[in-house]
Amino acid sequence: MTRAAPKSMSRHALEYARRGWPVFPCRPGGKEPATPHGYLDASTDPDRIALWWHRRPDANLAIATGAPGPDVLDVDQHGEAGNGFAAWRQLSTSGLTVGAIAVVATPGGGLHAYFPGTAQPSRRLPRHHLDFKAAGGYVLARPSQIGGKPYRLLAELGPPGAALAWDAVTRLLDPGRPDLPRHHAAIPADPARLANWVARLEEGNRNSGLFWAACRAIESGHAHVLGDLAAAAATAGLPRSEITRTIASARRSPPR
Repeated sequence: MTRAAPKSMSRHALEYARRGWPVFPCRPGGKEPATPHGYLDASTDPDRIALWWHRRPDANLAIATGAPGPDVLDVDQHGEAGNGFAAWRQLSTSGLTVGAIAVVATPGGGLHAYFPGTAQPSRRLPRHHLDFKAAGGYVLARPSQIGGKPYRLLAELGPPGAALAWDAVTRLLDPGRPDLPRHHAAIPADPARLANWVARLEEGNRNSGLFWAACRAIESGHAHVLGDLAAAAATAGLPRSEITRTIASARRSPPR
């Protein structure tokens, strides 16, 4: 019996797009966007998608999270520092994960649980090793690879169910303790605090976080601190070319 040839990355990207999930390419073997404006360039247009992967067939595949894309609960595995599996089991026992569409194993040993997309902001509970990728975020999707290890489908759970209510997650796991916003209006527009926040952005959120912070600085009359934000983004590990393009995009972005 002959084995079917594996699908190309572009075919996977087109399948996600047919679900209405905007996609975009990332650097081969990495999480850095391979488009000028990161997740802001995500598209469901088949011609654009085909062109992206025609130019770079080995590019990783990312999905922009939050409606119309999915919300994704990232259950992290941090080795000796801990992991999010205990929290995941607690959420599952409580029934909060019943609406999951699919569960994917990540190259680092964690999980991505996909849920119907909402307008909720991306959030995190670092003490429980959980990230919630929703509006303003993105995730690498299978069959992308990091360090030669692919994202793998563990379970496809049928048609979309209930969305994951992040407020309910927080009340269950950390009652009385606020979770940390990734890029949300709760962060003041104070220039020093914005730069400090950008400097602490984690891989996978650096580009979108810098864009949000730059927009917030401009809208609040602090455009003079964009250089400080650029320096902070470089400290976080964002390549200089990405920093330049992202800040230029923020300057062109209409006020929200």
